[in-house]
Amino acid sequence: ELEQMGKVVHPRPEALDIIKDKGLQKAFYEQQGLPAAPFRLFAGRQEILQAHAEGRLALPFVQKTREAGYDGKGVCIVRTEAGLEQVMDAPSVVEPLCDIEMELAVIVARNARGQVATYDPVEMVFHPVANLVEMLVCPARIPDAVARQARELAVATIEAFDICGLLAVEMFLLADGRLWLNEVAPRPHNSGHHTIEAAWTSQFEQHLRAILDLPLGPTDLLRPAVMVNLLGAADSATGPARWEGLEEVLGWPGVYVHNYGKAISKPYRKMGHATVLADTLDEAIERARSLQQQICIYGA
Repeated sequence: ELEQMGKVVHPRPEALDIIKDKGLQKAFYEQQGLPAAPFRLFAGRQEILQAHAEGRLALPFVQKTREAGYDGKGVCIVRTEAGLEQVMDAPSVVEPLCDIEMELAVIVARNARGQVATYDPVEMVFHPVANLVEMLVCPARIPDAVARQARELAVATIEAFDICGLLAVEMFLLADGRLWLNEVAPRPHNSGHHTIEAAWTSQFEQHLRAILDLPLGPTDLLRPAVMVNLLGAADSATGPARWEGLEEVLGWPGVYVHNYGKAISKPYRKMGHATVLADTLDEAIERARSLQQQICIYGA
């Protein structure tokens, strides 16, 4: 409707319609010749169980609801017959469980004049229980050739969608060295939060430059960085947030804490993030691990 009124809308509504539905998103990658996991679409739980019972769907597999999934929600990994009990009843994308070496993300920006800029690929480390990102490592610990391929794939993806603004492109690095697209988000993203302190141009400034068709800023990494998601304690109740250990961490060099100001904490809820900068990546990772042990967020 806004476009019909002559207004410029970023990202394009047509692209958003595809991105918000994982089924359409996967079909789009296939149509565009972009590498991604093989997939099948199912209307709900019964179709999935029937396909498995008839030998048309092998274990192990990953079920993803087509809409409304985020931070590990809307994802079910089924490895065994017993795991079939956890299959969700919703329109879904189902993919084979692949041999993944690492999950990566690349933030890419594009303006209306066609200028494109990418940030260094980040390595995503997932919480073993909550199935959401607990730590991002930048630069990712991958060969230079793989980093170049990841950036090239991010550029090809944003150009295929014809998006102006930011696109967070999540991808799988397979054990055989191939890269597969996982999913995308057309906005500033958790995988780019480290750029606030660690890059010449933050992802937020870059997004504004892109949608306003201004020259894109430099994306060089200033220092090795690790971003830690600060989550509500797993063994805590839901209730008013109580932070412990924050004051000590604020005295550490190269540590930048972002409190999202959420009044209520619950297990695994994202309550903030911290970015750790250091002279070496190993040093940043070590300090980030210490920070994870130091800060606890409880539902008082």
